[in-house]
Amino acid sequence: MINRSLQFFILGVAFLALSSCENEKHKESPKRNNLQGNRFLTFNAIIRVNQIEVSRDRNEGFDERELHTPSRVKAYREAIAKGFPGGSITWALSWLALHDTTSNYQQIRDLVVAYHHTYGDEVTFIPGAFFANAYNSTEQVNQDLHDGLAKVSSIVGDNYRPQSIVAGFLSAKNQDYLSKEEGIHVCQGNIWSQFAIDNQDGDGAPSYPFYPSTEHFCKPAQGLDDFIDCVNLDGWTMDFLSARRQGFAEGFNSRMGVGPIETLGKYDQETGIKEMMHTTAIHFDRGFELNGFAWVTNCWEVSLPIEVDGLTRWLSEIKERWPDVQLITQGAFGLIWRENHMTNDFDYRFEEKGSGIGGSDADKEIRWFMNKKFRMALLNDLKTGDEMVIDFTRYDKIAEEPVSGSTRNWSLMGEINQKQTRPQDTPIPIDSLSSESKTLISTYYPELNK
Repeated sequence: MINRSLQFFILGVAFLALSSCENEKHKESPKRNNLQGNRFLTFNAIIRVNQIEVSRDRNEGFDERELHTPSRVKAYREAIAKGFPGGSITWALSWLALHDTTSNYQQIRDLVVAYHHTYGDEVTFIPGAFFANAYNSTEQVNQDLHDGLAKVSSIVGDNYRPQSIVAGFLSAKNQDYLSKEEGIHVCQGNIWSQFAIDNQDGDGAPSYPFYPSTEHFCKPAQGLDDFIDCVNLDGWTMDFLSARRQGFAEGFNSRMGVGPIETLGKYDQETGIKEMMHTTAIHFDRGFELNGFAWVTNCWEVSLPIEVDGLTRWLSEIKERWPDVQLITQGAFGLIWRENHMTNDFDYRFEEKGSGIGGSDADKEIRWFMNKKFRMALLNDLKTGDEMVIDFTRYDKIAEEPVSGSTRNWSLMGEINQKQTRPQDTPIPIDSLSSESKTLISTYYPELNK
């Protein structure tokens, strides 16, 4: 174990020393490598053939061939360039999208390669179209990662190698493989708070970047012995108040935030943009004050039947309200975080008062605290003034992932979970937590136990 830790440390230092030189080879590299003092926006575009590509030769859901056309891809990229000139995004292609021989997909692949050269966009692979571990073995996902990345490199040419992958959810074992064997150290590997919606659950992680533990992809590594050198990123920035619900509880969509399905697709454009900007401001305003930097990320399937002028408007309003925002690729952002954090020494705080739209209750205020040892959420009823603990998830406890391909439930449930699906999840005052828990909280936030 000592030799492994020492070897990792030496390799890590060597990689960081070379990273600035390596980044020069990629147009997706940002102009500045400072994390603190900056606002970052990342945007992932998904191109697939089937809605859920369970495996290389098995599909579930809808065939989306007719929804993927060169003209749609062009309109999509033009909408982004119009809303945020000079920005770079990440294109993630599924296994079938990388290999389909029809004219449309051949042209689409040519287009994203051209966007890489024109805009500095990143081109990468998405295994399983979001839910690889719910259907496949660990070994099969590793093989898909290896072959999919090789195909991306072949399509782009010039010895191109993406800086990250998009996965929806990706197990700790697969992220460990991605880092050690494929040399990729950034992965969109969790969808923060997702539970009882879509085809896989994965609540329990921090919402900002962290290095995952070998025990569970939602758990931050506690030390070198369980450290995976792969920056684990969220896939969609969500409204914290809406996200505390499970699935569609109370008639609301728990994933509402900056995503287009829950905003532009659910409401009229005015209301949709209002909610998207509200969620963005949680990070670019108060979040920036609390954390010293801010990050918002979005994921948009190219197949979505949503007018792209809403995308242009959202980006334009961001650019106008926060002119210093950098729209860069997911890989570039993850490597910036990695350069500034050798370990999980993060301490994230967020505060939000509801927008009044959907599940973002106008009479509620939520505070989140996230660090290496635990995450905790306090929900305040603005009518009564009562503040309760609705989530307390300890990361210093042993965690275990399910066997790949065996279940959809990959959540990391703590002492109290925000989704309130178990009797023990009933919100309680912070004073009602165990003495051990209150002592741990005081180590980080002594003001909360007064």
